[in-house]
Amino acid sequence: MTRTNSNPVSNSSNTDHLPNRITVVGRGVPSNFEFSVAGDIEMMTADPVKEATVVTKNVVEGSIEVGVQRFRFSGELANIRVGDWNGVEGAESASTPTIHVDYGVPER
Repeated sequence: MTRTNSNPVSNSSNTDHLPNRITVVGRGVPSNFEFSVAGDIEMMTADPVKEATVVTKNVVEGSIEVGVQRFRFSGELANIRVGDWNGVEGAESASTPTIHVDYGVPER
């Protein structure tokens, strides 16, 4: 996936334009995730390369084993796909990451 935005990752304190949040929680097994939104999205970290995550204007593609990755976005969630290390899709594998979507979450 190619980056189309010159600064897709931002830690700006003004997140009024990104009122929603997606949280990806790893389950201890290498897994992949991808989601898109009908709006803009930004990763809530200083170093997305360290997190093995690609963020464009409205699509995120990454991997996770343990820990948590968070993103803020505008609009609605358009699509989501998760798969375990064998490529088995979400509902068929207990190893895929858990995804939480929260709308209208104020910045802490």
